[in-house]
Amino acid sequence: MASEPKASPASDRVPRNRDKLHSSVASAFEAKILSGGLSIGERLPSEGDIARDFGVSTRSVREAMQILETKGLIRRRHGERSTVIRGDVSEFLGMLATTVKQLFSAEPDYLMQLMDVRRMIETEVIGLLVTQAEPVSAEVDAALELMRLARDSGNFTGFTAADAEFHLALVRSAGNEILSVFYDNLYGLVIEVIKVTSRVPSKSLKAAYLEHAEICDAIRLRNQQQAKKLMATHIDNSAEYLRLAIENLNRKDHGND
Repeated sequence: MASEPKASPASDRVPRNRDKLHSSVASAFEAKILSGGLSIGERLPSEGDIARDFGVSTRSVREAMQILETKGLIRRRHGERSTVIRGDVSEFLGMLATTVKQLFSAEPDYLMQLMDVRRMIETEVIGLLVTQAEPVSAEVDAALELMRLARDSGNFTGFTAADAEFHLALVRSAGNEILSVFYDNLYGLVIEVIKVTSRVPSKSLKAAYLEHAEICDAIRLRNQQQAKKLMATHIDNSAEYLRLAIENLNRKDHGND
């Protein structure tokens, strides 16, 4: 008795109901895009290649591509293969953060622009926090406690890490998901700022802890104006340390020319 021909992996994935073939193709590519199997900017195979791989008609492929385009996952242009664009916020902002990091490596002065962005976000977040039942979240308190412990032990590295966690926790606790996603991607850049500013002699850990504790107390008391003023002053001070650090870096680079 002759053995049945072995089905290809592609045909295994495609249901035999011809009316659902385009949906199956669309679902397969959607899963790959959302899982990261296909990266933003990557071109899909040609419609002919996709049709052969899935054992469907090119008409079914075009219908599948239309579904993906409607969902904002690909861009189609006449005469070109479809390109992955993935329209969700977190992926877009992740790409933005990578681009900004590349700019920082080429031109450290871009770090100063990050401080402007931080000031805008973190002062406005306070307006959201003071309206909540619990203005200061447990995560913020936990980061502040880690700062206190690092201060008492003279652990500068631990203090700067807790410092960054404090600001991240403040933004996350505001309850705005888009803002949280945006700041999550900035977080890596904030760490870069801390690394740069650590090269400049600055205030003691005791004074730095006090700045954060005062911000926290003002938010807890729902004193929005005072909390915003303290936050803006804190970030302005950090920006000044950053400016000095960048000047030192540039001076060192020019000295090596």
